[in-house]
Amino acid sequence: MHAKDIMSTPVYTVRADAPVADAVALLERYSITAVPVVDDGGTLVGMVGERDVLRRAASVSRRDGEPSFVRDVMGGLPVTAWPTADVADLAAVMVQRDAHTVPIVNEEHVVGVVSRCDVLRTLVPCDAAAEQEAQRRLDNYAGGRRRWPVAVQDGVATIDGRFDDDRELAVAEALVRTTAGIAGVHVSAGTA
Repeated sequence: MHAKDIMSTPVYTVRADAPVADAVALLERYSITAVPVVDDGGTLVGMVGERDVLRRAASVSRRDGEPSFVRDVMGGLPVTAWPTADVADLAAVMVQRDAHTVPIVNEEHVVGVVSRCDVLRTLVPCDAAAEQEAQRRLDNYAGGRRRWPVAVQDGVATIDGRFDDDRELAVAEALVRTTAGIAGVHVSAGTA
């Protein structure tokens, strides 16, 4: 399994010259612990997380004021990986470097993010996590709409709904079959 198979997308990023409040809003809104920091061209220049904001806030006296910009609190260039990085290697690097979130980059641009939770889900797959990921994949394939509900029980996914043709059905089945934690796929509906 590769990083591209488990990475979260879309990637929420913040610019280095953005107010710290923008980064905090992203962390809160999407329940994430860190967000990649990019420059004007979208190139990764650092990471900012809850710990960075809290550390800076604790070290600044009230008369100095709160940190104003992301560049004032962000960490330097983080550990990164490529989309084809092996998940086992990625897990080892996360442990060795104490990285909680790893940006997945392609030519210095962030294309995904892998968290420790993403890696853990591949090691100890459960029906709920597999169902959520399979549904996310199907919804993305359907252009953000929920056309085909999926349910997972004991590692077997059941896809419901109508497909426009055999190709669409085959793609949806492949998306679900390659989801971590899925041992089998059953399609309860067919093509139109």
